[in-house]
Amino acid sequence: MLRTAGWTPALATLAGDVAKGYVATLVGSWAGGAGPVSAGAAAVLAVIGNCWPVFLGFRGGKGVATALGAFLRITPWALVPAVIVWASLIASFRFVSLASLCAAIGLPVAILALGYAPALAVAGLAVAAIVVARHHQNIQRLLAGTEARFGERSSAPGAGAPPAPSGPR
Repeated sequence: MLRTAGWTPALATLAGDVAKGYVATLVGSWAGGAGPVSAGAAAVLAVIGNCWPVFLGFRGGKGVATALGAFLRITPWALVPAVIVWASLIASFRFVSLASLCAAIGLPVAILALGYAPALAVAGLAVAAIVVARHHQNIQRLLAGTEARFGERSSAPGAGAPPAPSGPR
């Protein structure tokens, strides 16, 4: 969103996605009996709803900000190491996708290490799998060395994608 629309829409989208994850997990936890299984299920469902929204033709985001909001609600201390990993990678390499992937993959480990219920770690693992799957194009660009870095503007659709071949086919 930042690359295509600028800071204001990007920050509004971030805030909306974080709030969506937090509120969906709050409501889902309450409706399901406030146990760790219902809280974890609510977090996973919030991310699924963000990634494949019915009202947008099943074309949505990558789930990272919604996961942030969901796990802020149910495992706030596990986000501390995830945020440290995310910020360190952004500062070092300036790849938002790489930072988001590593933070998501580390989240279930932090959930377990900090003594949260195993059901929440399973939810974290499910969300990490979704985040990795949704970042498949970013992973390809990272491996190819064509992924755009934070702060770079992309003029073509598919930010960071290699240019299309020219000439006859």
